[in-house]
Amino acid sequence: MTKLSVNINKIATLRNARGGNIPNVLNAAVNCQLYGADGITVHPRPDERHIRYKDVTEIKSIITTEFNIEGNPSDSFINLVLSVRPDQVTLVPDRHDAITSNAGWDTVSNRSFLTDVVTTFKKAGIRTSLFVDTKAVNIQNAAATGADRVELYTEPYASGFSHNAAEAIAPFIKAAEIARETGLGLNAGHDLNLNNLNYFHSNIPWLMEVSIGHALIADALYLGLENTIQLYKRQLAT
Repeated sequence: MTKLSVNINKIATLRNARGGNIPNVLNAAVNCQLYGADGITVHPRPDERHIRYKDVTEIKSIITTEFNIEGNPSDSFINLVLSVRPDQVTLVPDRHDAITSNAGWDTVSNRSFLTDVVTTFKKAGIRTSLFVDTKAVNIQNAAATGADRVELYTEPYASGFSHNAAEAIAPFIKAAEIARETGLGLNAGHDLNLNNLNYFHSNIPWLMEVSIGHALIADALYLGLENTIQLYKRQLAT
């Protein structure tokens, strides 16, 4: 079964908007796990406008499910990941001031740099995934870096889904097949939601993990966190 990793950044954003500790990010991580999430994802940025580095360290010590840390591999990010030693690190090429991740790696021009970073994390026993688009060359060069997995950037699929689902999924099926042929595990994330997740999963049944934050936390405002997590897991069960 494809695993659901819940990104809790938006909960931290809400906390930070008011100051204090409401909502409690650590409790949210534990509750997501309790309610059925297969993993917890965080994406710390240098300005700590949502998840803080301190949160990352504290979350690792209180959850028993898989822990995935996403981010641009700056020196401070690399040091954080090496100190926390999560189950997985997902390398994302976002600018420090990006509102959200909006592109995958150019693994051709960044191949040497990514190889060095991937090697560092793999020596520490941390599974490493690269955030990529559907271009074959980027997936093939991701494999050449020594990465364990790629995470497909699914915003183009999500934006095209309501217009022509078959057309929107086609490049992702091809990309997923290339990933499998090159020996890479496959993750996916960005703008996946209750409307488009099942179709994506049904067409790529060997998908290993999806990381979902914004849509899931937004749905939880209306449906409740436990119910929402279970609804998302059902989309991955068929």
